[in-house]
Amino acid sequence: MIEVVSDTRCILCNKCVQVCPMNVFAAVKDAPPIIARQEDCQTCFMCELYCPADALYVAPDVEQITHVNEHAVQANGLLGSFRGVGWAIADGADSPMDQSFRLTSRG
Repeated sequence: MIEVVSDTRCILCNKCVQVCPMNVFAAVKDAPPIIARQEDCQTCFMCELYCPADALYVAPDVEQITHVNEHAVQANGLLGSFRGVGWAIADGADSPMDQSFRLTSRG
């Protein structure tokens, strides 16, 4: 379940708002998005995967809100940690068939 949107890391791109299939986030003008409907999160990790700033933390438990805070998540190196499944941050992809990098490109 989505737990943290880091105010210090967020670059206000709203990629998380765009990619969330459950419309969990709400965009806020000139501020990081807020978790508006946390109970609707399906723990798909799409927001965390597409966040170019690693400003999100999705807890792996879909059933329970853990109420972790940003400081604890950052101290444990968990912000953006789901990206470790092989998704690339660079302007390229891990696989020739993978075009997902285009969603986070800044160009």
